Amino acid sequence: MTGIGTQNLESLQNVSVIIPSLDPDKRLAGVVEGLQKVGFCDIILIDDGSAEKNKVFFPKGDGITLITHEVNRGKGAALKTALKYILENRPNSLGAVTCDGDGQHLAADVKSVCLEMLKSGKYVLGVRDFSLEDVPKKSRIGNRTSSFALALVCGVKISDTQTGLRAIPSSLFEPMSLVDGDRFEYETNVLLELKSMNAEYSEVPIETVYLDENKGSHFRPFHDTMRICKIIFKYLFSSLAAFVTDILLFTLLSSGLKLGVIVCTVIARIFSSAVNFVLNKKVVFHSGAPVLRCAVKYYALAIPVMLLSAFGVKGIAYLLRLEQGSGVITFIKIIVDLILFIANFKIQQKWIFKKKSKPNKK
Repeated sequence: MTGIGTQNLESLQNVSVIIPSLDPDKRLAGVVEGLQKVGFCDIILIDDGSAEKNKVFFPKGDGITLITHEVNRGKGAALKTALKYILENRPNSLGAVTCDGDGQHLAADVKSVCLEMLKSGKYVLGVRDFSLEDVPKKSRIGNRTSSFALALVCGVKISDTQTGLRAIPSSLFEPMSLVDGDRFEYETNVLLELKSMNAEYSEVPIETVYLDENKGSHFRPFHDTMRICKIIFKYLFSSLAAFVTDILLFTLLSSGLKLGVIVCTVIARIFSSAVNFVLNKKVVFHSGAPVLRCAVKYYALAIPVMLLSAFGVKGIAYLLRLEQGSGVITFIKIIVDLILFIANFKIQQKWIFKKKSKPNKK
């Protein structure tokens, strides 16, 4: 991604600050004032269905734009509303920064994250230190859970997946405005979209500020972490469905019909791979690519994986001198296929169902 380091990094006039807010209090005005003091001139506030009594806390004035959702639609929806507004009304925009309106993000940190985005041209996250003792338990658990899940399954290594302080270069406005999710899961879906686009991102350490044990946050760690991990669960379900199909057919053919390991593996893998392909294309990755093209790539991968599974199981069984039909062979196959499962996922994600990278706009 091309950086815009030749720009005057101290000039923030062409960068918008997006603040989604639900039922704000008097702290919002202080946040806006602080941002204006450090040089931001375009503040976009999203009233996401706030109660009438809280609307008075939305500040007005030069450089402040207020966009209202009549009903609560969620943080993700609010952020996308703002991005679409910028696309339509800020043709010279260099980027945008999103932050919270409760004072958890210091104006100096918002500026630091923004300047890093302007310098590098990357999507930048302001990340907190969750090892500190004063971090509320629900925030620590929620972030560690989603960070671990993303790193383990998707290979997305982010130290603070739920940070609301993010800088978005203008080249990513359009794809970010189309990402799935209307609530807190949107922010994690953005990270997955960046990964699928091969878009670069970086992290900038920020102050860890929590007020009143983070009571003002609308993030519900249990419920929202489940929503965040939905795409991960869908892939695991798809893989599990194929895995169970494969193991059941293999066991039936091997133990029941006493067929050879290679024959059993081939027949079982043909059926299980068909199940996996359909679920991955339609449910997990929502790929719009032609079926034939995806299928050719998929089976170009499935065939060597199948052979590795078959000969891997057969080789281990031979070394252990196991007789045909032994239940231990099924256990060995489970271990071998679990190893292949991880490699298979990475290749499917990066090659078969990969979304095309969108050209950068300058």
